[in-house]
Amino acid sequence: MQMTRCLAMDLGPENIRVNAVCPGTIDTPATTTHATKLGLTKEALVAQTVEAHFIKRLGSTEDCAYATLFLASDESSFVTGAHLMLDGGYTVH
Repeated sequence: MQMTRCLAMDLGPENIRVNAVCPGTIDTPATTTHATKLGLTKEALVAQTVEAHFIKRLGSTEDCAYATLFLASDESSFVTGAHLMLDGGYTVH
């Protein structure tokens, strides 16, 4: 996060924006692998994990893609040095 802020300060005068997408628990094929290593079904792992999220689901790869697309678009032209938390509210605790 500090590197994002420092790069935003250094590169802002060049009109270069620097932001970070900070994903939380995202549903990917690795989710099933992780559940198996823990001796759980994917459904059991997801049920256990989402209890710590205000939005009671895992994030999707599409959630990450849309956030990244927003930061790369002209709609975020005044956003720099920001950390976009994609964690369903997990870090609000």
